[in-house]
Amino acid sequence: MSAQQQPETPLLSRHTLLSLYLPAMIMALGQGMVIPALPLYAKSFEVSFGVASMVVVAASLGSLVAGLPTGFLLDHVGRRKVILAAPLCAAVASFLCVFAQSFPELLVYRFIGGVATQMWGLGRLAIITDIGAARQRGRQITGMHATDSIGRISGPVLGGLLATLVDLRAPFLIHGILCLVAVIPSFKLIRETAPSKTQEAPASERGSSARARLAWILTVPIFTFFVAQLMGSITRGALNNGSLNFFAAYNYQVDAAAIGFMATAATVIGVPIMFGAGAAMDRFGRKATILPGFTLLAAGLCLMAITTANDWPFSAYVAGFLAVEAANMITTGCMQTLGSDIAPARQRGSFFGISQTVVQVGQVLSPVTFAILVDNASPTIAFLFLAACSLSVAILVGTLIRDQVSDQRPQGATARA
Repeated sequence: MSAQQQPETPLLSRHTLLSLYLPAMIMALGQGMVIPALPLYAKSFEVSFGVASMVVVAASLGSLVAGLPTGFLLDHVGRRKVILAAPLCAAVASFLCVFAQSFPELLVYRFIGGVATQMWGLGRLAIITDIGAARQRGRQITGMHATDSIGRISGPVLGGLLATLVDLRAPFLIHGILCLVAVIPSFKLIRETAPSKTQEAPASERGSSARARLAWILTVPIFTFFVAQLMGSITRGALNNGSLNFFAAYNYQVDAAAIGFMATAATVIGVPIMFGAGAAMDRFGRKATILPGFTLLAAGLCLMAITTANDWPFSAYVAGFLAVEAANMITTGCMQTLGSDIAPARQRGSFFGISQTVVQVGQVLSPVTFAILVDNASPTIAFLFLAACSLSVAILVGTLIRDQVSDQRPQGATARA
């Protein structure tokens, strides 16, 4: 029976609220506290903008390296063990950042944090896909991202004030403590959701040799999906990893408190947008958010390019920043939801591992490319590059990928999806 044929269960339950959403909110609060401190902490090691941006790249590299191994572990060890280990690794990484004595040392600890982030993200995505019906997953996946954002609403403000009034390292210490707190409800309540290894696999998933998997990946729609994911992550990577915060710190000389208030304002605007986008995906199909979302994001990035090209004041930059972040929230979780429609049930961990590895390649390339273009070309060129990548996602998905939910066909029936 396909996911779309299964009877729908409640979108939220006490169990999922306490085992997934509450820990996500707590961890996001800590991550939000680090956001305004990170650019200035990196800058305190007396490195250039391009070099300082490597703290973002290091975390992305950690997530990149962890993608495939985490996917393998999800299928062969189970969802529960992976999702419990993730907050513990994140806590260790954050505590180590507090005691970093050099910039290379800080990069190593950020790398470890990136590994933990990937484990947490893939673990919860696999669980949500395991338990959710096709017409629920858009709301569940975007709801998880919205929960992250809710946790980050006060985080940047608190982190900015801590970094300004106490010490730049203080937000990292609090983040580590919150990660330890977050694992408590998950440890008590999280259940294993992976399909039983003794259960017979469906005919479509039998004999899945390496050659068969490669042939499936290279079909036009699946390959297009991965290319679109790469372009989307190149666009969103610079936004989600804080490159715009670094740009504000270096180009406009703003302090941690100002960066924190900007991040919080963007989150307050974005949370209702994410909930609306999830509902639209479940009701009208995945393209209902992917196409307008990435098109609007490209338009917002072009506005940022115009702002920098004309040397408009910081107030104009803030307006452009908020417009870009609002459009970015429309796209949050939409490609993951599209991928959940085509992921084979018994190999979801491995599929998501491949998918998120593609995403992390983009996450690594994005801040590096953005920083190189800012330093060696111009900020205008850097923003136009991101805009072109964003527009390419809308074109690829709109022309080459069928929307299974919109078409009302059984989920995952064929690789031609």
